[in-house]
This record gives sequence, structure tokens and C-alpha cells, in this order.
Amino acid sequence: MNDVVINSKNILAENQTENIRRYLEESLSKNTRTAYKSDLQHFRLWGGDIPCSSGTLAAYLTDHAETLSMATLSRRVIAISKAHTTQNYPDPRNDLVRLTLKGIKRTHGKPQRQAAPILKEDLTIMLSHAPDNLKGHRDRALLILGFCAALRRSELVNVKVEDLEFNSQGLVLTLPRSKTDQSGQGRKIGIPFGRGRICPVGLVRLWLEQSSIESGFLFVSIKKGGKLMGEQLSDRSIANIIKDYADKAGLDAEKYSGHSLRSGLCTSAAQHGVSSWKIRAQTGHKSDNMLARYIRDADIFTDNAVASIF
Repeated sequence: MNDVVINSKNILAENQTENIRRYLEESLSKNTRTAYKSDLQHFRLWGGDIPCSSGTLAAYLTDHAETLSMATLSRRVIAISKAHTTQNYPDPRNDLVRLTLKGIKRTHGKPQRQAAPILKEDLTIMLSHAPDNLKGHRDRALLILGFCAALRRSELVNVKVEDLEFNSQGLVLTLPRSKTDQSGQGRKIGIPFGRGRICPVGLVRLWLEQSSIESGFLFVSIKKGGKLMGEQLSDRSIANIIKDYADKAGLDAEKYSGHSLRSGLCTSAAQHGVSSWKIRAQTGHKSDNMLARYIRDADIFTDNAVASIF
């Protein structure tokens, strides 16, 4: 009888442990989990293991100080730290590690390379290069929706027809989950009808009509012959489409990425005098500090000190 009780307790403990592990995984996005897994693999290939001492972690950082970016090193410290704390090991991220990181930053740190923003004027030219066929309709809808809703490429590829709601004022896009909404409460983004010759709502509607997509992923792959394949686009596909149209518009494609549409909306809105809280309502940023890195160069010529001298 005692054995049965003990075994039952063991089974319960195992089930509870599995449940805890599952919920811990769900606390992070899929992309973050993938990045952390890669970070831990790199640490182990170097010779580290979990658990490790703060001295070992500092040595790992030192060995890669000249080859890895500060962003990568910082993320790997977080990944290694979480691997410890989630298994009830002491966190090796102490002052030794923090000061080592600070020293590396002062010695080797470089400004983080940011994707160039696609401004409204750039977008207009890019849209004009889309062909008048099924692929062109898709690309125009993709570019305009990504810009107007300030979407990350991971959000853009996951938009579904069911997430769209057309009304008398334009289009409402519901994001079930995003980087800034990890709890999955959902966020609604309003996209009004265009007042000029380019209407974002109209371009999305036209894509739906031409593709006959009624449900599922909004943006799907198309064969070279123009036939709809119906497969969800990848993050990389979004970046390639943006680079392709940037090149056609005469821009340096290497400077643009899947983030250029999102940063472009932020920058363009700031240049047009839109308040930061209104921009954040569109982007989902929680604070002006997070938004500032997108728009810090948007108004460097507004009320410029030199302008009043010459």
C-alpha cells in the first residue's frame, strides 16, 4: 500500500514537473525559445555547461568579445541565466559578469545596425513597381498593410483573413498575439481609407478579390506561372519582397529588412507631426523610450538650430 502511495506521489510529481516545464516554455515566444536554444548550444560547444560558475560565464564572454556583437552576447547571458533559474540553480549573472559585459561594450561596442526605414515617399515608388498580376496584387497589399499597421515580419506572415474586419471607416486588423502582447490578449489596429490615390483598405480588398482567399493566411506563395500555391509565406520571404521592391525603387536594398515597414511608419508619422502616443497606439509600443529608437532621426531638421542662423 505504501509503495502504491509513493508511486502515485512520484507520478503526480512527474506530471506537475511536466506541466511546469510546458508553462515555462509558453512564457516565451517561439522565436525567443529558438534563439535561446541556439545560444545554449553555442555555449556548450565552447565547453560550458548548465550549471556553471560566474567565472566560466565571464570567460565565455571574454573569448567571444571580438567576434560577437553586444546584442548577441547580452542575449546569451540572458539565455544562460534563464537556463539556471528555471532549474533552480544559482544565477551566474553577478557583478563579475555584468562588469565584464560593460568592459566589452566600452572596448568593442559599436552602434547597433538598424534597418533603414521605408518612408511614405519610398513606399509610393515601391508600390508603383508592382506588376498588374496576382503577385503584384499580393505584394502591394503586403507592403501597404505592413507599413500602415507597423507590423513586424513575424506578425505580417501570420495575418489571417479572419483577423480582418472591414467597416465604414476602413479596416480593423486584430493581432491575436505579438511581441508586445505575449499574454495573447489581442490588439486591434485601425487602418482608415486613404485620402489620396493610394488606399490601403482598397489594396487589401483587391488582393482578397483577385486571390479568392476566404479563410486562412492572408499572404501566401505564388508560383512563377502566377498560380496560387496557398502556402504561408516565411519571415525570409517578407524580407526578400521588401528588398526586391526597394531595389526596383532605386534604393540600396542591403539597408532594408523585414523591419523597415514598421520603422518607416514610425518615422513617417513623426515627420508629419503625429504625437508619440498616437504612434504607439498603432505600433503597440509600451513606452516612448522604446519608440524613440525608431523616430530619433525623424525631426533632426525640425526647428534646427542652424536654420535660424543661415
